[in-house]
Amino acid sequence: MKRHTTLGEFIVENQKDFPYAKGELSALLSSIRLAGKMVNKEINKAGLSNITGKIGHENVQGEEQAKLDVMANDVFISTLRNRGEICGIASEEMEDFLGFNEEIHKEAKYIVLIDPLDGSSNIDVDITVGTIFSIYRRVTEPGTPVNIKDFLQPGIHQVAAGYLIYGTSTMLVYTTGKGVNGFTYDPAIGSFFLSHPQIKFPNTGKIYSVNEGNYIHFPLGIKKYIRWIQELNEEESRPYTSRYTGSLVADFHRNMLLGGVYLYPQGTTAPNGKLRLLYECNPMAFITEQAGGKSTNGEKRILEIEPTELHQRVPFYCGSKTMVEKIEWFLSNENDS
Repeated sequence: MKRHTTLGEFIVENQKDFPYAKGELSALLSSIRLAGKMVNKEINKAGLSNITGKIGHENVQGEEQAKLDVMANDVFISTLRNRGEICGIASEEMEDFLGFNEEIHKEAKYIVLIDPLDGSSNIDVDITVGTIFSIYRRVTEPGTPVNIKDFLQPGIHQVAAGYLIYGTSTMLVYTTGKGVNGFTYDPAIGSFFLSHPQIKFPNTGKIYSVNEGNYIHFPLGIKKYIRWIQELNEEESRPYTSRYTGSLVADFHRNMLLGGVYLYPQGTTAPNGKLRLLYECNPMAFITEQAGGKSTNGEKRILEIEPTELHQRVPFYCGSKTMVEKIEWFLSNENDS
């Protein structure tokens, strides 16, 4: 029987790729692994422990918070704070970043941005949800208080990014700029095992993921693209199949494994799109490119966008390379007859 590599073993084996890190990055990824296991445990018993439903107030984006949003946020903050690898964290659930000023954090070189529970509106109906994380080296001097400059960095400066997906099985998928690897959690043993080495986006696919309920608000180019992918053309395997859950992690994960494209355009109800650049788009774009796919806001590479605020939103198109390039073509030629 073949023995699978554990996540811990994989992290240690690949630590040599980051000689400047001196083990901190490996320890940080281990902390994220631990927090993910804790959140997974709570999600699996959510229906029995009175942590489903809403808590009755909104987060900074004006979205009603689920009980599990708050739980996941607290778990990741407390777990990461108990270690000394980061000097601050920013979360989709908090208005401002949180700096760690304890002695063990004084020389920390890293900051984390996180969406603690992506797709939490689906938790009450047992649809897959996830956690998205992004790691940067701070730009200010270690030993000084962390500030906003450390968090407002373009995605090209990420040193690691990934997500946990809590579905029929729980997986941790991440990249440190050396490809994308996926690890499946074995609850009987309590460990993540390498199950999807060097994941690659198929160059094209037949799946598109978009909330077509917002069609009336989409840019003309996206409306034309959607009509095009729904047309019958057997040579190009059209029409494509529509798959959209409302959980970015779930839709992204499926598209990366099977070939597909994810779209969240701007519209009158979301003038800049709905997804957050720092917590969702940048980490997913980093993974996408490392897996051979493409990610754009329709005009520019996502990873090259200069952030101006913590909760900045941008249009987001990512997935199989040829499919994203087709979207770009339709957007640039939307006024052609």
